[in-house]
Amino acid sequence: MQPLPRDLRLAASTPLPAGWRAPPARIALYSHDTLGFGHWRRNLLLARALRRLDPAPQVLLVAGMREAGAFDLPEGVDTLTLPAYGKTASGTYHARNLGLTLPELARLRAGTVRAALEAYDPDLLIVDNVPRGAQGELDPALAALRARGRARIVLGLRDVIDSPDKVRDQWLRQRNHPALRRWFDEVWIYGDPRLYDVLAECGFGGDFAAMARFTGYLDQRERLAPDAAPPRTATPYVLCTVGRGRDGARICAAFAAAHLPAGHRGILIAGSQMPLPERAMLHAAVAARPDMEMHDFVPEPLPLIAGAARVVAMGGYNTVSEVLSFGVPALIVPRTAPRREQILRAERLAALGLVGMIHPDRLTPGTLSAWLAAPPPRAGDARARIDMSGLDTVRARAAALLPAHQMKACA
Repeated sequence: MQPLPRDLRLAASTPLPAGWRAPPARIALYSHDTLGFGHWRRNLLLARALRRLDPAPQVLLVAGMREAGAFDLPEGVDTLTLPAYGKTASGTYHARNLGLTLPELARLRAGTVRAALEAYDPDLLIVDNVPRGAQGELDPALAALRARGRARIVLGLRDVIDSPDKVRDQWLRQRNHPALRRWFDEVWIYGDPRLYDVLAECGFGGDFAAMARFTGYLDQRERLAPDAAPPRTATPYVLCTVGRGRDGARICAAFAAAHLPAGHRGILIAGSQMPLPERAMLHAAVAARPDMEMHDFVPEPLPLIAGAARVVAMGGYNTVSEVLSFGVPALIVPRTAPRREQILRAERLAALGLVGMIHPDRLTPGTLSAWLAAPPPRAGDARARIDMSGLDTVRARAAALLPAHQMKACA
């Protein structure tokens, strides 16, 4: 049975020709990835979830970090890795590895993304967090796809972007609202408005509100294979993980010097971008402790999170949704600059008693030890109090946007 040509237009009511089947839908997911693993992990989770549609679509991940090659990809998913941006503590961009000026790198990435998406010809493009891409690099690709007239285009946003005044200023400065009106069909917000309503908080009404769909938080358990299980250990452990580790050295140092609960051991994941001097000091500190081990990088930390007695981490979207998905007691030490996203999220969850929180200015080995010795937060209450059905909603919205004949061909 031969597939239909991709340029054949079929109305939803048109029966498939006898002896033909529709080709699988094509979905592309873009993330710019400058500082942490969060954008990439979120898109990889979405790719796994979308592959569960019937029939399963093909998925291309466009990523801006070379570490993407270290992650296992599910069947039917592949990745295009762009030359990487770096990001300073003040939030400005630069070439992470290549000796290019910022405009040179932006042109290189923009041309690569446009060529790839035009050749791949997706039915659905999901853009993560930044409507026009880093440095506006998506503009040529978005214009080309919209001119072609077939791809549906969605913006996916995490629950909290930044403080409302900064979000409003950034969106005006980067001309995001005109981009939404010109190129996008929907906005998916991966959160629960009862915890944080970005529309109300940031005053996003009009066209934005009409396009917006709150999906609920993304259940991270779908990242694990169906037969995967948390590691079985004779000794319970406390896990400390700080993403790429670029700005997590203070948390790791406090953890390496903290008193663990009696009968527990510690596992520390430093992250692939932690500066070498801080990494070396941590290795020395952990080596002096028989009750602790350290890893520079773990491609998939989710089994370790699922099996932990407690977790100490920063407050990124993925990390928080991971501990909520598994009901693991967690202490969040949120980043406060250059964005206030993490502290806003942590404060709301801590107010509900679902996580513990220590402001980074008050973090010491002593304050961390005190939290480890105290009763844990009620992390298991999360599913009863927060909508965690985001992946089901994403699948439903994707199925509604994809061509009807493709989604019904194997029904």
